[in-house]
Amino acid sequence: MVNADNATTPEDLTAARVAIPQTVVYRTFVHETIVLNLETGLYHGLNSTGGKMLDTLSAVGVIGDAARALATEFAVPLEEIQQDLSFFCQELISRGLLVIESG
Repeated sequence: MVNADNATTPEDLTAARVAIPQTVVYRTFVHETIVLNLETGLYHGLNSTGGKMLDTLSAVGVIGDAARALATEFAVPLEEIQQDLSFFCQELISRGLLVIESG
């Protein structure tokens, strides 16, 4: 489902398979993760929570599966993680740091 401003709703993202584009690299440090979009030359900083979300998305691939893994690891209600992770993914997608894979 797409809302009025062409953004995917969080509920729709839970089944989506995502990937980090080949033009994006990231490195995790003690307190933050730095993400670089090689096409734009822009760096983005993520706090440790965002870095963990990105690592989990990269390893798992499906947003809903990543949400379940994070909810279990951090003992946070699944619905809360799904909402936060979906919003996080929308932000990364809007910056070209994550893509939804088709099929």
